[in-house]
Amino acid sequence: MTLVFATHNPNKLKEIQALIPDTIQLKSLTDIGCTEEIIENAPTIKGNALLKAQYINKKYNLDCFADDTGLQVEILNGEPGVYSARYAGEQKNAEDNMDKLLHALTDKQNRKARFKTVIALIIEDQEYTFEGICNGSITQEKMGESGFGYDPIFKPETYKETFAQMPLSLKNAIGHRGKAVQKLVEFLKDR
Repeated sequence: MTLVFATHNPNKLKEIQALIPDTIQLKSLTDIGCTEEIIENAPTIKGNALLKAQYINKKYNLDCFADDTGLQVEILNGEPGVYSARYAGEQKNAEDNMDKLLHALTDKQNRKARFKTVIALIIEDQEYTFEGICNGSITQEKMGESGFGYDPIFKPETYKETFAQMPLSLKNAIGHRGKAVQKLVEFLKDR
């Protein structure tokens, strides 16, 4: 089975490839020659995942899946949420996003947060969605060199290290994207 994963992000592709069985050949947007930016203007994480998958399915007539992830901070009423990638501006800079979030949480005791990923799959003209959530908290400072996005400031519940301090195998086992992908893989096994 061949599936397109609607991303240009090599870090996301690496994470997903580590979770997908060898029986599924994964292609990125680069692999299929999709260079255009897919507009993500839905008000929800699920909506953005569906927009991306629908765009690829319609334009390229390929079975595909897309994900969207948001970091939701409790005391900030769920921000940055659907705007996580561009929280500090359209340049989508991870360092700027983390700095803005850490600044917003200055002197805040409640640092509870969660990552939420939704994967939208379109296969044989049918749409399916799979959700993964990882609860945790925002640290006081950046820690770790691995991962991407907010990983250096997100510490999952019951762990002492951030996602950026963990090996990829552990992050995949406990993380939001890994949980959503596991549901996707279980679904695809039955096909």
